[in-house]
Amino acid sequence: MSESIGFIGLGAMGGPMARRLLDAGHTVTAFDPNAKALEALVAHGATAAASTKALADTVETIFVSLPTPNIVKAVAEDVAKGAKAKLFVDLSTTGPRAAQDIGKILNAAGVEMLDSPVSGGVGGAEKGTLAVMVSGPEAQWTRWRPVLEVIGKSAFFIGEGQGQGQMMKLINNMLSATAMAASAEAFALGAKAGLDPDIMVNVINAGSGANTAVRDKFPKAVLTRTFDYGFRTELMYKDVRLCMEEAEALGSPMWVGQPVKQWWSLALARGGATEDFTNIMRYVEEQAGVEVRGRKNDPKP
Repeated sequence: MSESIGFIGLGAMGGPMARRLLDAGHTVTAFDPNAKALEALVAHGATAAASTKALADTVETIFVSLPTPNIVKAVAEDVAKGAKAKLFVDLSTTGPRAAQDIGKILNAAGVEMLDSPVSGGVGGAEKGTLAVMVSGPEAQWTRWRPVLEVIGKSAFFIGEGQGQGQMMKLINNMLSATAMAASAEAFALGAKAGLDPDIMVNVINAGSGANTAVRDKFPKAVLTRTFDYGFRTELMYKDVRLCMEEAEALGSPMWVGQPVKQWWSLALARGGATEDFTNIMRYVEEQAGVEVRGRKNDPKP
């Protein structure tokens, strides 16, 4: 069944997700302050809205994919003023407490919220293979599950408690961030000891140390020295920071998480907000005094 959907936030993740909705036959009205991003989606078949408020005046269900909790909150405040908005589907990563605050703003205006963060990166957004972690009213989950499964082949209902989807996402991304930082240290150690990084990838992926960093990120963006996996360091640091804050609020130990956060803090300080997160390898290399390269990208004969 074709649905009429509003979509706000057409960046690296939002743009591909909105395109998939159009390709599945849904009607999409979109807004993004980036005119080029909005024009690209209009060329793909979407209708442009003049503003967030204008979108909420014309569409009942609005999906958002935005970079920070503060931006999501500001957009939610505008949506809450809309004449037609009834459901806010948040695909962003904000953290559970922010999701609860945003939900209160929306609920006070009669707008329900599905907290629906996604995992799987830009490639997953383009292919529709994301994992979607949904919490909120179960009736809305049942109603919109087929649409969410256009975005992600694995859509999970976490529970009706507002923010539970966000908590699941933070836990997932903390594990992803830990795998990336620990794998960078491991590959630097291996290279310094004379191990072949290509062989390391094969052995680890076949053994008990297998993880998504070594399976996906190292072959594509680290051993190639392209450092272009498609996820910004500032966003990885944000997710780790939010997870640590939630752990502290709940009184749950995160002793492994502390040094992981320090690594991502260093990567953010060194590389800046827009650098790809796989560049963390370069900062580990600097301290180890070694460089990790695949054979195809080794300048030595």
